[in-house]
Amino acid sequence: MTATATSGVHPILACAGVIADALKDVSDVQPTFMSPADKKAALLQIAANEAAQAELRLRVLASSDDVADETGARDAAAWVSHATRADPLTARADLHLAKALEDRPLVAAGMREGQVSQAQARVIVAGLDALPDEVGPDVTASAERELVGYAADFRPKELRRLARHILDVVAPEIADEEAGRQLEAEERRAREKASLRFRDLGDGRTRVWGVLPTAVAERLKVYLQAFTSPRSSERLDTSLVPRDCSTNLRQDRAYAWALAALLEALDPDNLPEHGGDATTVIVTMTLEQLRAELAAAGLLSGGEEISASEARRLACQAQIIPAVLGGRSEVLELGRSQRLASRAQRKALRLRDRGCRAEGCTVPAAWTEAHHLKPWSEGGKTDLNDLISFCNHDHHKIHDPAYTHEFLANGDVRFHRRR
Repeated sequence: MTATATSGVHPILACAGVIADALKDVSDVQPTFMSPADKKAALLQIAANEAAQAELRLRVLASSDDVADETGARDAAAWVSHATRADPLTARADLHLAKALEDRPLVAAGMREGQVSQAQARVIVAGLDALPDEVGPDVTASAERELVGYAADFRPKELRRLARHILDVVAPEIADEEAGRQLEAEERRAREKASLRFRDLGDGRTRVWGVLPTAVAERLKVYLQAFTSPRSSERLDTSLVPRDCSTNLRQDRAYAWALAALLEALDPDNLPEHGGDATTVIVTMTLEQLRAELAAAGLLSGGEEISASEARRLACQAQIIPAVLGGRSEVLELGRSQRLASRAQRKALRLRDRGCRAEGCTVPAAWTEAHHLKPWSEGGKTDLNDLISFCNHDHHKIHDPAYTHEFLANGDVRFHRRR
């Protein structure tokens, strides 16, 4: 059977069906009794197939702006993230690569032939994008050809180093001149591409990682060292450090506790407004939880839980607000009844909605806007029951006559483009 065997079905969709059927054919086949030679051949072939399938998926993704338009999603990556339960950052990175491959035909061809993995493709595309603006298309094409060739022998990390020095190979006459400007360009790119990410590990810990300009990282280290210096040890609250860690702290652990101390030492009056209000952390808990010795409370930012004792400690800090909820989780004493949502009502919306209520949207509560379900001009009230949280994109969309919308059972809003 071939990808075009099914009449009336697009070849790409038919190909996907063939792959699915082939996988089902071996779903119960165990590789235990394969010979080592067969296992090696299978692993290599499967890796090549994965690269080719990744290129096909990215090719479809690059042309799927109409899918986003049809469904009202922010873009094709947002739709894919929601529809396939994929990580939003990964989906967005895939869309960026998909668009880039439209201008990198040799990289795309290498993936189709199973010679360039998706990880290698990302590195090659990034290396080509980093070439100086004055480099002509012929030099760029030569660089692409060389790097695709290197992919047969080098892993992504090694490819990244080769890409940094590809001008030495394809344009040595300008490589020396470019080297004189490389440091300045690196500093500029470091500012443009800086990132900081958080991943909840689900066990009371959060992984923090990112890429910062070296000058910023060094400045942070100086601040943390101020808390971890032996002469300033009193600044580090060792009462919160586990007993087996409170003496002779390893440097990385000392930095972690120093960061906590630094955050609690910040003056909130010098922080910008956040979500239409002064920058605050809101801790939610019921009256029973507040009174209990052992209970759980929640942090508004992402629904994470903390102990009641930690909530009481945080409530003593500036601009950390304990929002005590009633028996049905009603928000107490937050006010209402004016045309524009008050600061108290915005806090209430953040507590209730915890983010943009458009289906599949991942924008956090602090970045949302208050929308009147019934317009104020038509008699709508600025009451919590008449307000809903939307990000800027979806707030514009709900006013766009090109879209209709419906409320789902969980309170989210699903958009449909009018036919």
